Amino acid sequence: MKNLFVGNMSFQTTETELRSLFEPFGEISRVNVITDRDSGLARGFAFVEMAHDDEAAKAITSLNGKEVGGRALNVNEARPKAPRSGPRNGGGGGGGDGRYSRDNYRGR
Repeated sequence: MKNLFVGNMSFQTTETELRSLFEPFGEISRVNVITDRDSGLARGFAFVEMAHDDEAAKAITSLNGKEVGGRALNVNEARPKAPRSGPRNGGGGGGGDGRYSRDNYRGR
């Protein structure tokens, strides 16, 4: 089983359209168009999971660079999600007015 990344999609591309685009190359296990959490609008990329590696390779070769909805698709094997580090809420911190930064402490 191969998970494919499909990028540079038109924001109007639907799951049904992606499925019909990939079906000629083989069995599709899942199609997931990524949407914005707040607005629900498509973010311009998706993941297509294909059942067989050789079929996925044919889809990559045939569809990478193909124009769909006025945009040239970027189709390749999806990379595993990188592990997140730091606190669960996204972390961050810092900021402030700079009075206590290392660079301007000057031994006070």
